[in-house]
Amino acid sequence: MLGPVLIPIVFFIATAIVINNVLKYKIQRRIVEAGQIDESIIKALLKPAGLNHDALKWGLLALFGGLGLVVLEFLPYETNSSPLPFGIEAVFLSIGFLLYYGIVRRQERHS
Repeated sequence: MLGPVLIPIVFFIATAIVINNVLKYKIQRRIVEAGQIDESIIKALLKPAGLNHDALKWGLLALFGGLGLVVLEFLPYETNSSPLPFGIEAVFLSIGFLLYYGIVRRQERHS
């Protein structure tokens, strides 16, 4: 049931990643061939591409947001008048952000 929706999304993302990497390679090759190389460009070209933490951030937020919703399913509260759902969801999302911040800080310290 989820396959017809998920397959095009995964295909689009994979295609975008491949196109992005090919274009980055072509740009880097043209810069090197043109002789426009100084120390800052060499550092930028040699920088590992895996240091982008956006996927980690959104994955942790989705995980902890979902956990907050699961916890809410098991807690009794007044649907119309209670601020409890908002508080619990805010706490779980904050935990996700803090965990993301801690992971990024630790990786920056070790590199």
